[in-house]
Amino acid sequence: MYDFMVFDGIEETDVKKLLTEFNALTLHYKKEATILSNVSNTSSFFIIQSGKANIIRYNFNGTKTIMERMDKGDIFGSFSGTIDDDLYVIADTDTDVIVFEYNKLIQRSGKNIDAHNKLIDNVLNKIADKLTSYNERIEVLTEKTIRDKLLKFFGYLSKKQITKAIVIPYTLSDLADYLAVDRSAMMREIKNLNDDGLIESKGRYINLKY
Repeated sequence: MYDFMVFDGIEETDVKKLLTEFNALTLHYKKEATILSNVSNTSSFFIIQSGKANIIRYNFNGTKTIMERMDKGDIFGSFSGTIDDDLYVIADTDTDVIVFEYNKLIQRSGKNIDAHNKLIDNVLNKIADKLTSYNERIEVLTEKTIRDKLLKFFGYLSKKQITKAIVIPYTLSDLADYLAVDRSAMMREIKNLNDDGLIESKGRYINLKY
């Protein structure tokens, strides 16, 4: 039930005790429901227990950019945004979320100190992983052309999935939002990459040839 990184090394009975101490709730959201509408100002800490969700920024003209794709075991809260960004968390599928106040996490009290300390260590490691992902995305977005953005992104996926036969973890429409590019222009560039022999693609499945 709690088989994800943030609870690594903690017995399930201790996880349940901690969540009871934290007065944690498990909330269910339907696909496309808004889980959180102002990421930067929340005082709560969230763990995705099942399902998928996206952190999304809407521009002044309503255009959306996917800032982060989250899956089972991912965490989010005020550390997921900045003061200047108005970010939303939207369920991409039916999603269950564990939520409790952030100050419950950082206050080391109660009877389960060892488990609590381990949880804090796991959360810090998870946040470090997020920072790495944020930096990777920045590097992708700073590429000047759609082609270079795609190739950089495919390269990161290849390293993470440890294969050149990669699977894009988004729909193609969401990939365009993630790369902050026009979908039609992106699809033309994917076709060009196929024609140039750099990739073989079928939908979200990409075989890298470089």
